[in-house]
Amino acid sequence: MSRRTQPILKHLLSARSRSVTYMPRPGDGEPRAVTMITGDGVGPLVTGAVEQVMDAMHAPVYFEKYDIHGDMKSVPQRVIDSIKKNKVCLKGGLKTPVGGGVSSLNVLLRKELDLYASLVHCFNLQGLPTRHDNVDIVVIRENTEGEYAGLEHEVVPGVVESLKVITKFCSERIAKYAFEYAYLNNRKKVTAVHKANIMKLADGLFLESCREVASKYPSIQYNEMIVDNCSMQLVSKPEQFDVMVTPNLYGNLVSNTAAGIAGGTGVMPGGNVGAEHAIFEQGASAGNVGNEKEVDQKKANPVALLLSSAMMLRHLQFPSFADRLETSVKRVISEGKYRTEDLGGDSTTQQVVDAVVANLD
Repeated sequence: MSRRTQPILKHLLSARSRSVTYMPRPGDGEPRAVTMITGDGVGPLVTGAVEQVMDAMHAPVYFEKYDIHGDMKSVPQRVIDSIKKNKVCLKGGLKTPVGGGVSSLNVLLRKELDLYASLVHCFNLQGLPTRHDNVDIVVIRENTEGEYAGLEHEVVPGVVESLKVITKFCSERIAKYAFEYAYLNNRKKVTAVHKANIMKLADGLFLESCREVASKYPSIQYNEMIVDNCSMQLVSKPEQFDVMVTPNLYGNLVSNTAAGIAGGTGVMPGGNVGAEHAIFEQGASAGNVGNEKEVDQKKANPVALLLSSAMMLRHLQFPSFADRLETSVKRVISEGKYRTEDLGGDSTTQQVVDAVVANLD
C-alpha cells in the first residue's frame, strides 16, 4: 500500500458509517398524524419541547393537539376517535386525584384502547452519575387488569372489598409480548415477577402462563422472582436484570424503582401498546405532572418525553429520525452543560431543547 493511499483509507475507516438495515416501502415517508394530549402541570412544557425538536428535524409527523386534564370525568370521545384514527398518541402527564371516586384518565385510556402492554426502558445515561453502572432494564407490565381492574365496593360501612382480577388470556398475551420483545431486540433473559407464594391462584395463573410461553423461546433464559425479593435485588444488583414481565401493580412499583436507580423518572422513556394503538409518554410516574415551581420557572425536564418520542418514531418506522433524536439527547446529557434541576443543573426546559436542537446531526 502506498503512502499516498494510507491517509485516504484512514479517513474512510474513521468516517461515520451509515446503516442500511431499513429499506422503506413506497409511501413510508408520508407525514403521519399523531394525536397529542398536552396534559396537566409540566405537560404543555414537555410536549411543546417535543414539537420544537420534531420541527427542527423536519420529522414526517404532525400533531393533532387536545387540551385534556386529569380532573375530567372521562376522556372526550373526540380524543378517543383521534387516537383510533391515527393509531399513535404522544401524551403529557394527566394528574389523578387521590380519593373522591374520580377515575384515572391514564387507566381509562389504556382500557378503552386495550393498551395491554406498558414498556419502560430504564438505563444508565453516559455522563449522568448513578449509584449503579450497567443498568439496562426493560419492564413490561400487564396494563388492563390486576388491582387496576377498578372492582371495588363497600360491603358494609367501614369495610371495602377490592378485587384483583388475573385471567389466562391477559397473562398469556403479556408474556408473549415480553418474550417477543426480548427475541426481536436480542435480549437474553426474561424475569417474571410475582407473589405466587401467597396469592397462589391469581399469581399462580400468571406464572403458569409465563412458563408456557417461555418454553417456546428456548434461546431466551427465563427465571422467576418474588416481588419483595425483586425489590431488594433491584436496589442492590440491578445489573442482573434484562427484561422483566409483571402483573399490573408490581410493574408500576418495579418500573419506578428501576427508573430511580438508573437516573430518575425525568429521563426514562416508555409507552403503552396494544394490537391496534400505542400511546407514548414519560416511562415512569405517568401521573407525575411536576410542581408549581417547575411550571412557573419553566424548568421541567423534557428528556423522558423526548426519548419516548424517539421510541414513537421507531414505532412509526422512521428509524433515522429516531436515531438522530436519541443521539442528540444523549450527547446533551453526556456534555452536562444543560441539565434541569432534577439532574443537578439549573437549566430551563427551553435551554435543554435548544441544546438538543443544536446537537442534531
